[in-house]
Amino acid sequence: MLDHNLACLLLSRLTPSTDHDHALNKVGIMFKNSEHIELPSDTFSEPYDPNRPLLMRCVCGQNHSSFQGGASIPSVSARSMGDGDQFIESCLVKALFPRDEVRRDLLKLVGAGTVKAAIASLVPLGALQAMAQERGAIEKKDLKIGFIAITCASPLIMADPLGFYRREGLNVQLMKTAGWALIRDKMINKEHDASHFLSPMPIAMSLGLGSNQVDMNVASIQNTNGQAITLHVKHKDKRDPKQWKGFKFAVPFEYSMHNFLLRYYLADNGINPDTDVQIRVTPPPEMVANLRAGNIDGFLGPDPFNQRAVYDEVGFIHILSKEIWDGHPCCAFGVSDLFIKQNPNTFAALYRSVLRASNMASQAKDRELIAKVISPAQYLNQPETVIAQVLTGKFADGLGGVKNVPDRANFDPVPWQSMAVWMLTQMKRWGYIKGDVNYRQIAEKVFLLTDAKKYMAEVGFKPPEGAYRKFKVLGKEFDPGKPEDYLKGFAIHKMA
Repeated sequence: MLDHNLACLLLSRLTPSTDHDHALNKVGIMFKNSEHIELPSDTFSEPYDPNRPLLMRCVCGQNHSSFQGGASIPSVSARSMGDGDQFIESCLVKALFPRDEVRRDLLKLVGAGTVKAAIASLVPLGALQAMAQERGAIEKKDLKIGFIAITCASPLIMADPLGFYRREGLNVQLMKTAGWALIRDKMINKEHDASHFLSPMPIAMSLGLGSNQVDMNVASIQNTNGQAITLHVKHKDKRDPKQWKGFKFAVPFEYSMHNFLLRYYLADNGINPDTDVQIRVTPPPEMVANLRAGNIDGFLGPDPFNQRAVYDEVGFIHILSKEIWDGHPCCAFGVSDLFIKQNPNTFAALYRSVLRASNMASQAKDRELIAKVISPAQYLNQPETVIAQVLTGKFADGLGGVKNVPDRANFDPVPWQSMAVWMLTQMKRWGYIKGDVNYRQIAEKVFLLTDAKKYMAEVGFKPPEGAYRKFKVLGKEFDPGKPEDYLKGFAIHKMA
């Protein structure tokens, strides 16, 4: 089989003005966005016959021998294709050769077999056929998705004003919600169809921790990094955590990376988070007001509130969470088992929408635009400059300095199952769960890595390999294959 570069070279010899990758993408989008138009079986002629024009009969009843003025191929449903392989190859050949005389000249010059091999090297035709066949009717178009007004939810939020939901045929209503307990309850009560979650929340809900047990899933990670420890400006002279005994800290929820990372950081510095300090659950939008009022000395919270504390001159950024664990998960996009079973096509469409937004959010060049579209009142209700500082990583630290940390917040959507195992170790370490834990079973049930890889491939991400990637937290490597050994290494804990 010809390699991709050779195939492109072959095709470009007689089609120099055609962007082949763009053409292939156009064909892929056609199948993803099928309108299920029924076409007659003779719509396309044999694409590899050099003696016959490749005609396509449009739904208007006319024949078109080329694409003109941006005209697109009519979309069809899999059930109307007849010979699906020929239909797809006809679409692909038409996209690659808008001028039919060029197609015919190439076939006469090198032969049908060579052209077929070249095209097969460019794109797996079977995958395109599967894509066309697997897209079913959306079971539920009108959806309610809960979110908390923080930058962690950027992909879920930006997918609304930028049209990612509409592109998939979904009518999504984003439901701004006051706190994480309310997010949890509305999902349990089926008031929301899907939700922005703290990434440990679906694990806790699936185990019945802090609420009734309900099977919940992490479909993708919404953001990585994106947190910080922020202290009141009166503590600028107390940069050593060993000086923090008696401090009052806020975190957004017990089952949050914020709580687990704060506890990890404190314990690593010899501070027992259960006896030497107080940790209070506080909704993120109330953190800055509580800091200003002196009700707390600091918080490990989500952005934009770390930056808002600096903007309001009431706090400074002590440390970014990426300095504790670079690439740690923060928030997630999640749905229930029941929703997936009842609405598989809706779930797939929603998944694609969110992943496309994640793909865009992961591009540094788009961060200022994203800041603009998510800062208005109906979304984050924050000054655009605050959001831009968070997303671009060029920010004032509240100590008189300006930092440039491009990955202060990032948007890698991969729900690594090793992340779930780490969360479970911290739940056990601090007494949220007791006894034996089947780490892998829980991680693989809740974190939908296989689904993520499948849909990532459809929207432009390169799917990762493996499921249990290792990482380091404050320099200590975590081996997801040995969670109990990891737990034994901690001097400060609440395990029996």
